[in-house]
Amino acid sequence: MTVPSTVSANRLTSHRAIVWPRLRSAGLAACAFCVGIGFLTAGIPANLTTASARTADAERGRALYDQCKRCHQVGSGARHRIGPQLNDLFGRPAGSLDDYRYSRAMRAAGSGGLVWTETALDAFLQDPAGVVPKSRMSFGGLAERDDRADLLAWLRGFSGDRSGLPPAEPTFTPEEFGIDPRVLEIRGDPEYGAYLAGECTTCHHATGTDQGIPSISGWPADDFVIAMHAYKLGKRVHPVMQLVAGRLSDEEIAALAAHFFSTDDEP
Repeated sequence: MTVPSTVSANRLTSHRAIVWPRLRSAGLAACAFCVGIGFLTAGIPANLTTASARTADAERGRALYDQCKRCHQVGSGARHRIGPQLNDLFGRPAGSLDDYRYSRAMRAAGSGGLVWTETALDAFLQDPAGVVPKSRMSFGGLAERDDRADLLAWLRGFSGDRSGLPPAEPTFTPEEFGIDPRVLEIRGDPEYGAYLAGECTTCHHATGTDQGIPSISGWPADDFVIAMHAYKLGKRVHPVMQLVAGRLSDEEIAALAAHFFSTDDEP
């Protein structure tokens, strides 16, 4: 693997300062960082948790998962959407599902040894951008330890035995926003979408997130179209996005969706 050379010494030092003290305080002396990248490696005991002394509440975690399900599905029939499906997450190397288009940053993290143990997931949920810089994860993080413990308790129930799993909840649906399903049948021209994309990329950078602005590269086309029409119809409220979407025709939205789905996450 070619190690990216763009990570500065300052970024590496900052990243170590964010994550390493938390891991060392948990007794993880075997955990190290990949040279030049700073990703967590796989030397994290799978049975070690960072949860508080209280018993984690999986049902409360189910409610907290509402913040995740816009991008991730979990449960019987779960599919990849904006983010990968989360079945059998515990013990899985980062960026390792063959049928999902991860960001380069997440693939590099997995190659560097990051495995989704409970400890690693706790660190990632607290500070996604600090653990895997430049990933497409736009979520700002869960600051409260109990929230993270409860969410992980809920997700753990989907790792291992698949019998009796509840059906996966959908992410974006046309019905949710009152969108005519026929708009999803329009096949967009990715080259035309590339021509139109300049306005989008002034905020949505291909290299990842910027102060909570998500990367839209690699989004499933249907999810992109549904989100844009929800803004256009005023069903999702964001002044800038409503203004941008309101100026676009159905064909232009489809073209942008086709372009961003075909675009890699980094130049």
